[in-house]
Amino acid sequence: MPNLTLVDLTGEIQDNVRAALAEDIGSGDITAQLIPAERLASARVITREDATIAGCAWVDEVFRQLDPRVQVEWKVRDGEQVVADQTLFTLQGPARALLSGERSALNFLQLLSGTASRARHYANLVEGTGVKLLDTRKTLPGLRLAQKYAVTCGGCHNHRIGLYDAFLIKENHIAACGGIAAAVNEARRIAPGKPVEVEVEDLDELTQALEAGADIIMLDELSLDDMRSAVRITAGRAKLEASGGINESTLRRIAETGVDYISIGTLTKDVKALDLSMRLSL
Repeated sequence: MPNLTLVDLTGEIQDNVRAALAEDIGSGDITAQLIPAERLASARVITREDATIAGCAWVDEVFRQLDPRVQVEWKVRDGEQVVADQTLFTLQGPARALLSGERSALNFLQLLSGTASRARHYANLVEGTGVKLLDTRKTLPGLRLAQKYAVTCGGCHNHRIGLYDAFLIKENHIAACGGIAAAVNEARRIAPGKPVEVEVEDLDELTQALEAGADIIMLDELSLDDMRSAVRITAGRAKLEASGGINESTLRRIAETGVDYISIGTLTKDVKALDLSMRLSL
């Protein structure tokens, strides 16, 4: 599946920001009203820790929706590595807008940069192996596309977006359809051209999936020896994806078996938000 880009996300970013501002500001920021409407201010946002940045477009959209007079000047860009105490961007404009948009803007940036930083950490662990690390659907509700975009900023890759853009045929699907071949054939009939992936639990099921013509075969918690055998048996006839029970200590060894992909839920599920700070000057 292709990676998401900002071109794919224009409407999504607008919707994300609209929802965030409605959640945070509601009927109006009553604290910001303490400041005269004509008061201008400047601000800078710094990171308190090393990170990989993602989410600049969401920050821009926050202030565009709040007050187009706010000027955002970026010192970094998505995918860039930054160090603690580095200035990420500066703001100039009406003080009320700067303060009202602070939390929403930083929430997007801290979450997405946290996601990108985690992805970068995992990508570094398999550097040189040729394997592609894939995200999963274990994302924050309403922010799936945002998090999946952030994964790409950290050097990892996107799996399917949802239940609609690719088939992932698992044990229960196989049982309900009457076997792997029947499930793959039905998938081809329902949505010709959509990628078809089959999850297998042993080498016998791998052979069945290959004979059925699966595009991708997910190796669910197979041993390292079985993964190596799967690579040899498959011989390029399908892409192989390792999944299940993968952690930092096992990741490199799995990558070295020769599989094409490794899917890891932790890229989006266990994210620690980046520590950011905004400093205002009147």
